[in-house]
Amino acid sequence: MDKIYVIGAGLAGSEAAYQIARFGIPVTLFEMKPVKRSPAHKADTFAELVCSNSLRSADVTNASGLLKEELRRMGSLIMEACDNTKVSAGGALAVDRQLFSEYVTRKIEEHPLIEVRREEITEIPADAPCIVATGPLTSDALAEDISRLIGGDSLYFFDAAAPIVSFDSIDMTKAFFASRYGKGSADYINCPMNEEEYKAFYNALVTAEEAPLHEADAGLKVKVFEGCMPVEVMAKRGEDTLRFGPMKPVGITNPETGETYYAIVQLRRENEEGEMFNLVGFQTHLKFPEQKRVFGMIPGLENAEFLRYGVMHRNTFINSPEHLDSDYALRSNRSIRFAGQMTGVEGYIESAASGFAAGVAAASELLFGTSYRFSDKMMIGAMAKYISEGGVGAFQPMNANFGIIPPLDHKVKGGKKARYEAYAARALEECDKAAEVLRELRNK
Repeated sequence: MDKIYVIGAGLAGSEAAYQIARFGIPVTLFEMKPVKRSPAHKADTFAELVCSNSLRSADVTNASGLLKEELRRMGSLIMEACDNTKVSAGGALAVDRQLFSEYVTRKIEEHPLIEVRREEITEIPADAPCIVATGPLTSDALAEDISRLIGGDSLYFFDAAAPIVSFDSIDMTKAFFASRYGKGSADYINCPMNEEEYKAFYNALVTAEEAPLHEADAGLKVKVFEGCMPVEVMAKRGEDTLRFGPMKPVGITNPETGETYYAIVQLRRENEEGEMFNLVGFQTHLKFPEQKRVFGMIPGLENAEFLRYGVMHRNTFINSPEHLDSDYALRSNRSIRFAGQMTGVEGYIESAASGFAAGVAAASELLFGTSYRFSDKMMIGAMAKYISEGGVGAFQPMNANFGIIPPLDHKVKGGKKARYEAYAARALEECDKAAEVLRELRNK
């Protein structure tokens, strides 16, 4: 039996390797940790979540929630891990990031058809089909080989992570538990501000000192992704920008007093025990002492113990519409596929979905001579189409969204919610068909 190489054991690489193995094909999965690490990674386990522990909405009428349900119905390893390690987060899906990563690692390492090799790959192997899923922080040597392969046509942006604080250090006489904007259960800690407190915090935030870039990134122009923008960058767009973004107070009331507020900072639990909470939407590139000073102005966080400060790092992605087909194969060499954030999909679950699609495509092409591609009426297929064709203007990373799904062939009454319900129903009907086809292919 032939084999397939997968380089990188992040969400995309782990998913790709697992799906290939489900077709009965041996996989060699290369992961450079712990031999070598990127600036953002700390743990030795696979599928490490470095930015947030939230995978966003769980509702199928939300594009991200729909993508999750598609993957769940088709047997995704990442969704299996999510469902087994989730923590309370209202209408969102959030996980205990350590247990999540350990779950994926265990499933991969115990699979009889997956060989794990802990070593750095500096060149794409030529003796077997390969999926490159090394992420936005690909090591320099391999990045150079990829650059040579595609003619140096790559782009980058800077990504940021939010701080995490200890629950025991939060002053719950000032903060309170409530749901997120009235959705789901009361799983979020809310730190309320009046107008005077907000304006003082805002002025401190926009004048705080940012950390220098990593030495390897010095001299690069800082370009940030809209979906993971540092809070200080967002704040500089205007005094009320945060009050319409991560500090939006609309729909949140104090459950004991019924009081409403001028602005609110929300914290979401990091683990099931509720010992750690992260500041929702507070990705940052401030110096660590500045984070402690400025975020310590938030009511309830005056004496917060920071278990992890926010950081920013460079993410590199391919100009995919120039190079990749909708099955993630390199047009100039179909034995090579890419998956994950380096293709221009943005987000944890989107990365996993690209790995799922790339793994299925590589396996089906090896076994049957043609790659299986998902319908673009499904979110997983619409994303694959987006990275291969792009949109209007310069190619930019994209989260799952209903804007990339083909329009319905009929009008739906009831507004946007009803329209999204119709999109989801159509997508899941296509998904069930795809799941049956995949079962038949795996059994051939």
